[in-house]
Amino acid sequence: MSRWLLIVFLALTGIAGSGLHAREAAPLAADEATEKRLVAISSELRCLVCQNESLSGSNAELANDLRREIRSLIRDGRSDAEIMEFMVNRYGDFVRYRPPLKGTTLLLWFGPGLLFVAALGALLLHLRRRERALGDQRPLDADETRRAEALLRDPDAPPRP
Repeated sequence: MSRWLLIVFLALTGIAGSGLHAREAAPLAADEATEKRLVAISSELRCLVCQNESLSGSNAELANDLRREIRSLIRDGRSDAEIMEFMVNRYGDFVRYRPPLKGTTLLLWFGPGLLFVAALGALLLHLRRRERALGDQRPLDADETRRAEALLRDPDAPPRP
């Protein structure tokens, strides 16, 4: 009986699984050259929704729309530089992973380094102030040392002047 159940189970899973075979994804563009240019251009652009992901790797709806727009610009015969300029004019320098070095992007380029230097300076200033505050303390003299030891031995004893 269990042998027949096993055969029926295998036959049913074979029939049900026959429509689930994986196929290679068809390219979205008609020609391969367009698709390669699309991938090259979109890998240089940032997804405006995800912000840490390239446009080519993002599954956001806006990323799909922007890839569709880039495909149409490629079909219109625009060069890669023209497409990049179109995207920058529309969305600003933030859309590029490597924005150009100019007045409006100086903080973007040098901000992290400046922040690091400022944090390092603040840490050094704090450590120097702490060292000076601790350095102002003088060591205990013999009488103060005896009183401290007496307090440690018997905390209930009244302090002596």
